[in-house]
Amino acid sequence: MPTFTLDERLERDGIPIASIGLCQLRLMNDRRWPWLILIPQRDGVSEISDLSPLDQTMLTFETNLVATALKKVTEAEKINVGALGNIVRQLHVHVVARRTGDPNWPGPVWGFGKAEPWPETDHKAFAARILENL
Repeated sequence: MPTFTLDERLERDGIPIASIGLCQLRLMNDRRWPWLILIPQRDGVSEISDLSPLDQTMLTFETNLVATALKKVTEAEKINVGALGNIVRQLHVHVVARRTGDPNWPGPVWGFGKAEPWPETDHKAFAARILENL
């Protein structure tokens, strides 16, 4: 099996939760928003179209699975999903729970203010709730 190399910025900014099939699931280390990241475990992939048709299907399935679990756990009014990759080229998909009144609502979460790291016990409990709902 080929070795998967995670971009150092994704590794630094995210807390590993689990491998859920195609993707590594990570929690963005910023408690202002419940923010999950899916990273297909394939080297050299920067666009969804770089994935095989089967992997594209799996990415869609896993994104929907995670988005549904995140909405249930957080009771968010909106789930934002995006694969930007302008700075971190390695393909990754952001899944962010949003609600009226959260920091920078309704603006984007990217580049707003300073990240507030999750306390360890809180991020472990949150991750466990996400996994229970997958």
